[in-house]
Amino acid sequence: MKITNEQLKLSANTIRCLCSDMIDKAKSGHPGAPLGMADLAVSLWLKFLNVAPADPKWPGRDRLVFSGGHASALVYALFHLSGMGGLAMDELKNFRQLGCRCAGHPERGLMPGVDVTTGPLGQGIAMGVGLALAAKKAATANRTWVFCGDGDMEEGISHEACSWAGAMKLDDLILVYDSNSITIEGATSLALSDDAKKRFESYGWKVLECDGHDYDAIDRTYRRAMRVKGQPVLIVAKTHIGFGAPTKHDSADSHGAPLGAEETRGLKTALGFDPDKSFFVPDEVYALFGERAKTLGRMAKRWRRQHPEVAEAAIAPDYMKLMEALPKFETGKSIATRAASGTVMNALAAIIPELVGGSADLGPSNKTYLKGFGEVGPGSFEGRNIHYGIRELAMTAIANGITAFGGFRGYGATFFVFSDYCKPALRLAALMKVSSIFVFSHDSFYVGEDGPTHEPVEHLASMRIIPGLTTYRPADANETAYA
Repeated sequence: MKITNEQLKLSANTIRCLCSDMIDKAKSGHPGAPLGMADLAVSLWLKFLNVAPADPKWPGRDRLVFSGGHASALVYALFHLSGMGGLAMDELKNFRQLGCRCAGHPERGLMPGVDVTTGPLGQGIAMGVGLALAAKKAATANRTWVFCGDGDMEEGISHEACSWAGAMKLDDLILVYDSNSITIEGATSLALSDDAKKRFESYGWKVLECDGHDYDAIDRTYRRAMRVKGQPVLIVAKTHIGFGAPTKHDSADSHGAPLGAEETRGLKTALGFDPDKSFFVPDEVYALFGERAKTLGRMAKRWRRQHPEVAEAAIAPDYMKLMEALPKFETGKSIATRAASGTVMNALAAIIPELVGGSADLGPSNKTYLKGFGEVGPGSFEGRNIHYGIRELAMTAIANGITAFGGFRGYGATFFVFSDYCKPALRLAALMKVSSIFVFSHDSFYVGEDGPTHEPVEHLASMRIIPGLTTYRPADANETAYA
């Protein structure tokens, strides 16, 4: 199906109006990013992204992450137009309301098509890295697309995760940077002077640039990005926040508050829509998205026929085999729980092939290395041991992405005192209900000689108060095995 630039423009402007209506009705939300990113998102969805709304768990699909989860109105508009999850117009009208699937930030498990929960900026980038790594390990030949913004790029986790992805030569990962140079307080120049191109080139990424509102340029850039091998790709797309809004175009005022009735009327008029119509979608736009959905539905069916051995299923280990494989430690014999943990992990690794992970450069101390199972390295993704480097937060979020992909169980490890560096991603793992595993050794003041900086005191309590995070602190080797 050939799609013209005029059709892309109509679709993008329809989404701009829909998003403005959703946010105005909710009396809260973030219109700036959806208005600015609409051209990039529509071009990707209608021409390149392989996601089948009729089969949202198709293992061969591309993964799409909006790291800036505040752009959720854009996500739901795309889902509604394409039929993802049967998302109805009435649900768009209840955007951000209690009990509605159209939550303020996209939530995994609440809405089909949302692979990871986003909101805390930067974590979507790192989880995208995990999704891309899992795709390599699964050999399903799909791509991972991540939309991010200036806020994501300022967060430290983006530096950690993107440095690691570049070092690993993790291709088929495409990061689309919605670069509008605006944050809540004003221009990014208030606190940012980075050269994103030089930064990412130094990581080992391929960097492309385009005008985020020029459909021909977007098309060329997406096609170039998809051809790159041996490197992840950053697309720096220059955009205008609040695109089309009469007085809030390129303004921080459009970031986190409704445009308001008069501004929305002006937006619709400027875009060629009837200002008196709300939640309006032209039939042509429904037809475009519907035809694309049908094409991808056929692709998903064909893929499943060709790959009957591949399924995205919940991990269901044989618990009897696990119990039989558990090492039995001699009662009364002194053994460090971290040493026992390493023995147990290695004993179980052979019967839990989906276990993939590593440590933040503390493997010899954490005892988390899986012996005989190889390593992930630059351009080599078959092994099960990951060297994350000293990047605790990225490690935790990447592990969540690996687990969220399906068919794998990501794990990470560090000293317990450094769980503070992991906390935001631990909380997100609990919110998403993903079964990632995190191993923290050196868990008390008995670390001793390292002094108070390395002696966890309040950390156990802080873990136990995170809703949904199951926390075990075994007292001996056999308790470690059962934990």
